[in-house]
Amino acid sequence: MADKEKSSSSTDSPQSASSRVEWDDSKMDTTYANVANAASTREEVALLFGTNTTWKITGDKPVKIELTNRIILSPFAANPLNLLLSNVLEEYESRFGKLDVGVSDKTPGK
Repeated sequence: MADKEKSSSSTDSPQSASSRVEWDDSKMDTTYANVANAASTREEVALLFGTNTTWKITGDKPVKIELTNRIILSPFAANPLNLLLSNVLEEYESRFGKLDVGVSDKTPGK
């Protein structure tokens, strides 16, 4: 009896080869953002998303960003997201060309 319990529990392990992820999007919202920012503390990484609503930028008029979403992650969840986004953008650039975001890489040696 004990041997039978051991064998059945080993196949039910979350790390078994038959494990799979099911994505439930029944409560998902979709929001458009053309602006993103991030901030962090030791315990969390906050991602801020919004929309630039300023049409004509002049010297005396501030640029208005309407923030619509904040996602808070642990650093352990933010790191795989960073890798995922890097890979997605690398693939995007290989198909459609390099993105010029107006920021130069000031890393020494590059």
